[in-house]
Amino acid sequence: MVLLAAAVCTKAGKAIVSRQFVEMTRTRIEGLLAAFPKLMNTGKQHTFVETDSVRYVYQPLEKLYMVLITTKNSNILEDLETLRLFSRVIPEYCRVLEESEISEHCFDLIFAFDEIVALGYRENVNLAQIRTFTEMDSHEEKVFRAVRETQEREAKAEMRRKAKELQQARRDAERSGKKVPAFGGFGSAGMTSISSGSIITDTIVEPEKPKMTPTPARSSGPSKALKLGAKGKEVDNFVDKLKSEGETIMPNTGKRGSDVSKALPPPVNVESVHLRVEEKISLTCGRDGGLQNMELMGMVTLRVTDDKSGRIRLIINNNDNKGLQLQTHPNVDKKLFTAESVIGLKNPDKSFPLNNDVGVLKWRLQTTDDALIPLTINCWPSESGTGCDVNIEYELQDDSLELNDVVISIPVPSGVGAPLIGDLDGEYKHDSRRNILEWCLPVIDANNKSGSLEFSIAGQPNDFFPINVTFVSKRNYCDIQVTKVTDIDGDSSVRFSSETSFVVDKYEIL
Repeated sequence: MVLLAAAVCTKAGKAIVSRQFVEMTRTRIEGLLAAFPKLMNTGKQHTFVETDSVRYVYQPLEKLYMVLITTKNSNILEDLETLRLFSRVIPEYCRVLEESEISEHCFDLIFAFDEIVALGYRENVNLAQIRTFTEMDSHEEKVFRAVRETQEREAKAEMRRKAKELQQARRDAERSGKKVPAFGGFGSAGMTSISSGSIITDTIVEPEKPKMTPTPARSSGPSKALKLGAKGKEVDNFVDKLKSEGETIMPNTGKRGSDVSKALPPPVNVESVHLRVEEKISLTCGRDGGLQNMELMGMVTLRVTDDKSGRIRLIINNNDNKGLQLQTHPNVDKKLFTAESVIGLKNPDKSFPLNNDVGVLKWRLQTTDDALIPLTINCWPSESGTGCDVNIEYELQDDSLELNDVVISIPVPSGVGAPLIGDLDGEYKHDSRRNILEWCLPVIDANNKSGSLEFSIAGQPNDFFPINVTFVSKRNYCDIQVTKVTDIDGDSSVRFSSETSFVVDKYEIL
């Protein structure tokens, strides 16, 4: 067959999207589509209509028509099969079959149409292949994003370094009672604005770079310090320009940042002794109940940024009763930890490494005990005359937990439209491209420990699995915390800052 054009038009013949596969003028295609509604006989059920020169093969889409314009000698059976594929592609990109939605996703539809037909002839593809082809990764885009992230990371590192220098200079000036000097054109007001901003909050995310000697005053001639500053300013302007054009700039956390750093904001006040208590859970449950496997990994990470605070000990408070397996760093005194729950180096004369993250204590919990599931998910799909009625509910098992940004992702069948939502706790979002219904809950805690969602959609019970859950929490699952940090010489308390996080690596209901 020779397919001349594929179009989505209104019942009045107005073209919304049209893709021509042979050389045709705009006037020609608009004339053919305008004549199409006048040729249909409303008293009969048709799937095609012919004129002296072309054949229209069409399918109603609520208030619109999906129309294929072919030559009269084309195979009508192949035309109808192609038409069905075109009609199934449209709901993949449009949540509702309305003119505004079609116009918004017109280019996505045109790209998909080009995968179905080439030079007027049908390609041997199915819906899954079309989805794969249109979502192909671009190597050039990856390179561009990598360059942009590198520039942004360098700019942030330079800003953090300068902010530290300015803060240190201000502290030194305040101690000596002198007037605060200006650096690179910034006076005391500039230093205040920088030090109080969000730049300092990212200091633990990325390894420190070698410090440069600050320029005490602005030089009349060119210098390396001014060039560095100018380069950082250019990168800032580049990032700001991208943001103004609508680009989404993803924050880069550096090599040392873990998934926890990306999920939770860094602490505002970071001391010279900083501790991170991180936990990550991997869990698999059956759809009929029963925990198949649950593994939780935890770690206490220490970072010391002042050489005067290197010879310290950590007092650990372990109130966990779940049967954890604890393990300390090889350089930590295991006998001291076993007897007194204190973490200290085997050689008291040595200091902890400076400006490095050191994992001093880690633990592991692996179990199949249903009572230890932090958040249970029950999904009950039941078949009805028009498809499936799905009831899904959650329940928090441990009242001491507080889960934030909870997203329960439920797969839904493709090409059947959006689900009809009934009772709902929280919010929902239907992603028609990925065929996923996301149930979003800002907080789940003791005051909001259970909730439910009901929806209806065409499909089979097996279509709604596996269900995936993601969340973040500032309270860890196992009750292990660092309560005090002391100096080895004199047992005096040392000021420290800490952050606690509990995140999901995998959380599936199969």
